[in-house]
Amino acid sequence: MNGHNGLARALDPRYYLDPEIYRRELEGLMASTWQYAGHASQLQNKGDYFTFEIAGQNLFCLRNGNGEIRAFYNVCQHRAHELLVGEGTVRAIVCPYHAWTYGLDGKFIRGPNTNSVPKFDASDICLSDVRIENFHGFLFANLDDNAKSMDEWFSEVRGQLLEFVPHIAELQPTNWTKVSKNCNWKLAVENYSECYHCRINHKTFANGVIDPSTYDIQPQGYCLRHTTRCQNLDKMTYPIDLDSYPTAGSYSSWYLWPMFSFQVYPGNVLNTYHWHPKGHDTVDVWRGWYTVGGKKSDVIDTLARQDRDTTVEEDIHLVESVQRGLGSRGYKPGPLVIDPKSGVNSEHSISVLHSWIRESIESG
Repeated sequence: MNGHNGLARALDPRYYLDPEIYRRELEGLMASTWQYAGHASQLQNKGDYFTFEIAGQNLFCLRNGNGEIRAFYNVCQHRAHELLVGEGTVRAIVCPYHAWTYGLDGKFIRGPNTNSVPKFDASDICLSDVRIENFHGFLFANLDDNAKSMDEWFSEVRGQLLEFVPHIAELQPTNWTKVSKNCNWKLAVENYSECYHCRINHKTFANGVIDPSTYDIQPQGYCLRHTTRCQNLDKMTYPIDLDSYPTAGSYSSWYLWPMFSFQVYPGNVLNTYHWHPKGHDTVDVWRGWYTVGGKKSDVIDTLARQDRDTTVEEDIHLVESVQRGLGSRGYKPGPLVIDPKSGVNSEHSISVLHSWIRESIESG
């Protein structure tokens, strides 16, 4: 929003505090955008599956008999019992309630005594499928059958990721960290989407990983692209080989609206953020780290621990304080610091993010 003097201002607190706005986001934004489901390495063999949830809907992914990855709503078409739990491998999908059975293609096979039902037509019964896209091994689902593809939403990201992680097809998760934050999901995303606070609050990240003086964030479609150089090698908190890849001395991040980000730390270390709202004032944040074949790496383990103990921990306190502050009668949305030259001490990226937030709620 803009004030009377033309300055861009922070969003009104109701965007973060109102449960009705969150309900509208569940039904609109989250059900019509690409949401992270899991990694293709979880589905290496025929019949492998995992369950997941987006927009309040229980879903599952599996690899079918043709080797294709499919996604379905996790609900039996008989009397609505959930079909699968957790992850595993199945030869067929059997409902625990009445043993109605479906093939790996989602088509009904059989059910106890269904042959005795006059006019029972098995061909009419099939699990409800969900769109799924494989983005360099990362699986994203969208409940909107008419949504544009990920490459239309994020047109440059697939190619840019390959420049920074040429071996991305060989990567698998090696380390997961889950953190719960008592704040609206948008606050956690906003905090990620500016580095105006980094020098003050993230001394390890700003002094031992990246060079803040070169940090910038620019929109490209519904993506916010972060770029910077690595810190001086004598200050880096982990070793990197600048000769390993042309981009080894760079940091880059691609935040994909609304709930996911790819990050490449100096040394071509891929990691991810995945925001998973649990309510209007609670969000789970998953941090993923990846190596070739998911093999254990002492460097990655140390870096993941460092990240959890510093940047992640520091952000928890920041966003939870903001959530409390938004409920203060004394708060009036302040002006954003938008530097025409952009850079690390500018909140131009927050202004872009706020336009997406308003657009999603008004259209929802």
